[in-house]
Amino acid sequence: MEIAIVVFDDNKDRRDSLQMLINSKEGLLCTGVFEDCNHVVEDVQASNPDVILMDIDMPGINGIEGVRIIRSHFPKVHIIMQTVFEDDEKIFAAILAGADGYILKKTPPVKLIEGIKEVVEGGAPMTASVARQVLKLFQSQPAKPDEYNLTEREKEILALLIKGMSYKMIASQCGITYFTVNMHIKKIYEKLHVHSATEAVSKAIQNKIV
Repeated sequence: MEIAIVVFDDNKDRRDSLQMLINSKEGLLCTGVFEDCNHVVEDVQASNPDVILMDIDMPGINGIEGVRIIRSHFPKVHIIMQTVFEDDEKIFAAILAGADGYILKKTPPVKLIEGIKEVVEGGAPMTASVARQVLKLFQSQPAKPDEYNLTEREKEILALLIKGMSYKMIASQCGITYFTVNMHIKKIYEKLHVHSATEAVSKAIQNKIV
């Protein structure tokens, strides 16, 4: 099954190069490229993507606001933010808006393709430097009592998600199977009342859960 991908970026050269990269990979198909989010609902509806690569800084409606709009109309679409910045405030705003991953534009193409595949599998791809920023944000939040009754294993897995680890990396780190990680994460979602890895990370940061 092909993964349909849409690109929102105000830089024409980057749009063209991403379209070429995506279409050169087996199992991936670029179904649309757009220079801004000013008609984001119509554009997403017409291109029907599984994954959106979203630039943050665009004229008119910016990428973070674009994510909020997409989330309200197309909750199942996966969104990876792309930016040249490692800006704490923008990273946090993008996560809170509902982005599923956050990758710097200088990320090598092979890592970007891995991130696209990972987000479709339920992961939350983040460039290592971005993951460190998220962890720093998390550590700076005041401690709150645990109201969610997570087990020690669930807290361990949530902490690794916050570090930007994929399900496969978590399985390796914890010495358990991918299937077991998936089961734990479903349980975490249930207890936190969230529906994605990014929502779980966002709630963990806001509530200092682990």
